Amino acid sequence: MRIGLDYRAATAAPGTGVGRQILALECALRRRTDVETVLFTEAPLDHPHRAIAVAADLPAVAVADPPGLRRRWRYQAGFLPAALREERVDIYIATANGGMPVWRKPAQLRQVLLLHDLFRLTQRQPRTSPWRALAWRLIDEARIGHAVAAADAIWTPSRYTTAECGRLYPAHAHKLYVLPDAVAPLPAPADRGRLQRPLPPRYWLLVGTREPRKNADLFLCAWLDARRQHYDTPDLVVVGAPEHVAPELRRLNGVHWFTDIAAAELARLYLDAERLWQPSYAEGFGLPVLEALAAGTPVAVAEGSALEEVAPMDMPRFDPHDRHQLAQLMIRLSRESVVGSAEQRRAFAQRFAPNAYAARVGALLDELLKPARP
Repeated sequence: MRIGLDYRAATAAPGTGVGRQILALECALRRRTDVETVLFTEAPLDHPHRAIAVAADLPAVAVADPPGLRRRWRYQAGFLPAALREERVDIYIATANGGMPVWRKPAQLRQVLLLHDLFRLTQRQPRTSPWRALAWRLIDEARIGHAVAAADAIWTPSRYTTAECGRLYPAHAHKLYVLPDAVAPLPAPADRGRLQRPLPPRYWLLVGTREPRKNADLFLCAWLDARRQHYDTPDLVVVGAPEHVAPELRRLNGVHWFTDIAAAELARLYLDAERLWQPSYAEGFGLPVLEALAAGTPVAVAEGSALEEVAPMDMPRFDPHDRHQLAQLMIRLSRESVVGSAEQRRAFAQRFAPNAYAARVGALLDELLKPARP
């Protein structure tokens, strides 16, 4: 059995959440002795991935650029159908919330959509003019709608994303299956002396600020409220860019910004943090939560999306829209002892380790290959 895997995000941005999941999926597929994995991507002539993948040509300057409408059409309609036929692919897995071949696909080809989230359709996009936002919304509706309709199975990372997809596309709800993201082992933590800046002796951690749904502004305001009311509220280390938040929140005393950090540096931040906070009001999975738990670090997560699925029940939850409640929770947790042990938190994270992920991928492939009922 030959399985084709959409590898474009792993070529363009292997360190992102989507890129890392594609690499995890590749590893899971290669564990099966009955599967031959064929990678499909787009890359410049001198890119190393052309040695391991079937690649459409791409200018070097465009590798990391988000693909526009013309580039997507050239790949999905011009390159992919013929490439799938020439490689005699039996199953094709599209991994970019879209990316299915447009027309002329092989007749017996079965298609899987790896649907990370639907926030392009349901959430406000950062720093976009109304007309540009409307144009991209229409494009994304067509792109994702085509992929959902063309898929024989849709794999989502959480029950939350499954419910959202079923709500937006009820006619295709029968195709939905949950495939939680893989959480790879953390690298060895970097030495404190090699970090971008010194760490405070006691701090909380926030990872991710770019999109409005990350809720960084409200979280920083609540932290500032807590700090003013309770002097012993820990400092805050933020992995993100100050320009993603309101100007008045970019230079707060006690907030330490880390941008573009290496994996070993992030591992150090997780390991030394007193707690990770994840205040997003919309998340399709919540990888930082499980990375923190894998390091033995406690977490506190917002209610209402997939974050509740990836945090142990004894970890605090809060309303992501209630600034006062969040500040009071911060004050309380800064005074209280942490519930549970580091070993228990690491054990919880193991449910999402690569071995568990590979087993789930295998089960979903077996389900896809079952003969259709008469």
